[in-house]
Amino acid sequence: LIETTDLPITEVAFAAGFTSIRQFNDTIREVFAVTPTELRRGRAVRDETVRGEIPLRLPFRTPFDANGMLRFLGARAVAGVETFDGETYRRTLRLPHGAGVVALSDGGDHVRCVLRLENVRDLGSAVQRCRSLLDLDADPVAVSDVLGSDPLLRALVRRSPGRRVPGAVDGTELAFRAVLGQQVSVAGARTLAGRLVARCGEPLPETLAGEDREPTHLFPGPRAVAGAALDGLGVPSARRETLRDLARALAGGGIVLDPGSEREEVERRLLELRGIGPWTASYVAMRALRDPDAFLPSDLGVRKAICRLGHADDRGSVASLAERWRPWRAYATQHLWASLGDEKDQTEKGEVVA
Repeated sequence: LIETTDLPITEVAFAAGFTSIRQFNDTIREVFAVTPTELRRGRAVRDETVRGEIPLRLPFRTPFDANGMLRFLGARAVAGVETFDGETYRRTLRLPHGAGVVALSDGGDHVRCVLRLENVRDLGSAVQRCRSLLDLDADPVAVSDVLGSDPLLRALVRRSPGRRVPGAVDGTELAFRAVLGQQVSVAGARTLAGRLVARCGEPLPETLAGEDREPTHLFPGPRAVAGAALDGLGVPSARRETLRDLARALAGGGIVLDPGSEREEVERRLLELRGIGPWTASYVAMRALRDPDAFLPSDLGVRKAICRLGHADDRGSVASLAERWRPWRAYATQHLWASLGDEKDQTEKGEVVA
């Protein structure tokens, strides 16, 4: 932060997690044998630094299929909240002390991360959410040891040994998108989520707007969805009620979606909501709760990929087959989805839920 941003030293101290300026100064002197001001003067600030931006490097364990991850997110980018130009994925962030915008791209041995924050105190939270979104803390060697030795998946894993499981920057957003994605294509889910954002999303503060003015909105929170008129979105009335019920449960704290939540309890509470079945609950567990063993045996894309590999694709056979992929069935799902390529009819959808 000292080298690559124009943040005042005091803001650097608190953004880095120090509780006092004295503690920060003492640490800098001990490590660098200079004062923070001397350190800044002695190092060149990068030319590409733009005022208000915080450029960072996010490290990861190799291998990591950065382009595959960014393409996955880009294919699902929701208008107003996310953009993808083929190289850089941008999105808005709802953070504890304000809003933010992040741009993520492949830096070779790291992920390039450029943040714009309404409040610099949110730096740590923003970085952690980006790491969770990209699954940067995974152990790809441990995953490959299991999936790469499986006769059905071996070729897929060799083709992309660093494939990760996309996470989420916000569990509630992911849950709403999962419900909207029931029984529709990826493109259809994007359209429906974009309509929800247009209906009740929160505009970004002007201070965070980029030169191209995109993205423009924060994804709506549970209270906004619970109180919004949802007719006209293009979803069946039963699914609109599911969205409202989910929003009320999230707003009231009956369901808490973050990686620290107890997975079985969250799944039980989700399944109690009319209109949410095992597919949706497992998808939320996979991406919002970061469950590495979450699996979707009824998913159309999973079953189609398994059929192409020469295995029976009925739900029972798929579930039985996947037992040998534990505890990394979520990663197996990503390899199976990726094997379908860019088919126009590719979907991520499970059973119809009454």
